[in-house]
Amino acid sequence: MKDLLKNLNELMADFTKDAAAQVENGNKAAGARARKASLAIEKALKEFRKVSIEDTKK
Repeated sequence: MKDLLKNLNELMADFTKDAAAQVENGNKAAGARARKASLAIEKALKEFRKVSIEDTKK
Protein backbone atom coordinates (compact mmCIF):
# COMPACT_ATOMS: atom_id res chain seq x y z
CA MET A 1 0.00 0.00 0.00
CA LYS A 2 2.85 2.39 0.82
CA ASP A 3 4.48 1.70 -2.56
CA LEU A 4 1.18 2.36 -4.28
CA LEU A 5 0.83 5.72 -2.53
CA LYS A 6 4.41 6.63 -3.38
CA ASN A 7 3.77 5.78 -7.03
CA LEU A 8 0.57 7.84 -7.05
CA ASN A 9 2.37 10.85 -5.58
CA GLU A 10 5.09 10.60 -8.24
CA LEU A 11 2.54 10.32 -11.03
CA MET A 12 0.62 13.31 -9.71
CA ALA A 13 3.80 15.38 -9.49
CA ASP A 14 4.69 14.50 -13.09
CA PHE A 15 1.16 15.29 -14.26
CA THR A 16 1.08 18.62 -12.44
CA LYS A 17 4.44 19.68 -13.85
CA ASP A 18 3.56 18.75 -17.44
CA ALA A 19 0.03 20.18 -17.29
CA ALA A 20 1.40 23.47 -15.98
CA ALA A 21 4.00 23.57 -18.77
CA GLN A 22 1.26 23.10 -21.34
CA VAL A 23 -1.02 25.77 -19.87
CA GLU A 24 1.64 28.36 -19.07
CA ASN A 25 4.00 27.89 -22.01
CA GLY A 26 1.83 26.24 -24.65
CA ASN A 27 4.17 23.25 -24.70
CA LYS A 28 2.36 20.63 -26.80
CA ALA A 29 4.74 17.81 -25.86
CA ALA A 30 4.10 18.48 -22.18
CA GLY A 31 0.39 18.21 -22.89
CA ALA A 32 0.90 14.77 -24.41
CA ARG A 33 2.94 13.70 -21.37
CA ALA A 34 0.23 15.03 -19.04
CA ARG A 35 -2.46 13.06 -20.88
CA LYS A 36 -0.33 9.91 -20.69
CA ALA A 37 0.24 10.50 -16.97
CA SER A 38 -3.50 10.95 -16.43
CA LEU A 39 -4.10 7.45 -17.83
CA ALA A 40 -1.43 6.02 -15.53
CA ILE A 41 -3.02 7.85 -12.58
CA GLU A 42 -6.39 6.37 -13.46
CA LYS A 43 -4.96 2.84 -13.42
CA ALA A 44 -3.12 3.46 -10.15
CA LEU A 45 -6.27 4.85 -8.50
CA LYS A 46 -8.25 1.79 -9.54
CA GLU A 47 -5.55 -0.39 -7.99
CA PHE A 48 -5.61 1.74 -4.84
CA ARG A 49 -9.37 1.32 -4.57
CA LYS A 50 -9.03 -2.44 -4.97
CA VAL A 51 -6.30 -2.70 -2.32
CA SER A 52 -8.13 -0.35 0.02
CA ILE A 53 -11.29 -2.45 -0.12
CA GLU A 54 -9.29 -5.61 0.54
CA ASP A 55 -7.62 -4.01 3.57
CA THR A 56 -10.93 -2.96 5.09
CA LYS A 57 -12.22 -6.53 4.86
CA LYS A 58 -9.42 -7.82 7.10
